[in-house]
Amino acid sequence: MIPLSVPHLNGNEWKYVKDCLDTGWISSAGSYVNQFETMVADFVGAKYGIACMNGTVGLQIAQIIAGVLPSDYIIAPNVTFIATLNSIKYTRANPILVDVFQDTWQIDLELLENFLNEFTELKLIDGKWHSYHKTDGKRVFAIMPVHVLGNMCDMDYLRRISEKHHLVVIEDSAEALGTTYNGRHAGTFGDLGVFSFNGNKIISTGGGGVIVTDNPVFAKKARHLTTQAKVSSMDYIHDEIGYNYRLVNILAAVGVAQMEQFPELLKSKKIIDAFYKTELKGVGDIVFQNVLNDVNPNCWLFTFKTHHMRALLEYLNANDVQSRPFWMPMNQLEMFKDSIYISTDDQSAKIYENCISIPSSASITMNQLSIVVKTIKNFYKTL
Repeated sequence: MIPLSVPHLNGNEWKYVKDCLDTGWISSAGSYVNQFETMVADFVGAKYGIACMNGTVGLQIAQIIAGVLPSDYIIAPNVTFIATLNSIKYTRANPILVDVFQDTWQIDLELLENFLNEFTELKLIDGKWHSYHKTDGKRVFAIMPVHVLGNMCDMDYLRRISEKHHLVVIEDSAEALGTTYNGRHAGTFGDLGVFSFNGNKIISTGGGGVIVTDNPVFAKKARHLTTQAKVSSMDYIHDEIGYNYRLVNILAAVGVAQMEQFPELLKSKKIIDAFYKTELKGVGDIVFQNVLNDVNPNCWLFTFKTHHMRALLEYLNANDVQSRPFWMPMNQLEMFKDSIYISTDDQSAKIYENCISIPSSASITMNQLSIVVKTIKNFYKTL
């Protein structure tokens, strides 16, 4: 079976993990945690990086730090992995779901802007401006853009919307390490950004995340909350409800080794993307995800649209080419079916019904890529 997306562990992972084992520094204290945080922050161009257990808790902490309150609304795209919305519910906030553009599969900013102009109003409360929903009076506090598949929306447009309506921006950059917009890295446009290092990402720590920010107050708070809100290095004194969310040293050691290889792994992803686009152009009814001219994507997981998605999915997996459908839209899930959903023609449903992801591991061989392409072409010949 040619796997969908598996980690490439071909650097100093064993060496650094052995160092943790030999020295006994395997828990949340240790030099590799700090080193990993610095490497990620430096790479994306952020002043601070705070490592945590995974991207989901990173999003939760980011919301708490930003000031999200229970019953607040957080805007998010309807096409995303469920972790985005789970993190919103962890803070007892509620999502406002926005449909996506049919070509880029990123949040539809035109729909969002029209909604905010028509259904929200600005109020000055305690010296701060915030948007409030006209119908129920709840605060619309933040927007959480998701850089789906390592692609990005028009971030200049998004920033204009957020500034006009006084929205905090928390970037779900889980899939976007290595992606830039106008030369600026994903995760650094908002007040906070969060990256994931799950096993299927370009680089992995097995499980892990990093919160990035340029705000020193936010950085200090994130570090404090993720280490049980402990205020003394000696005594067990805690000043608020904290979380045991700190990334452990042994996983950070893997992350350091992975970051050392990241430029080459990113290059591999781009080669994979270019190969598929060249070989699959004009095959059947395949349509590729569109990328804006200002975006330089990391090409994380190659995904395309076809009206024959289900049949192709079965065919590929039956022929040892591991493939997966796209995420079910959030408004179709039981937990979020009653959430506000902004849409005119439900592009989210169409993307879900037609999108398929194919093998994109950074370590995939040219022979394996050729097999994937040949198998896809053989499928379309059977139609």
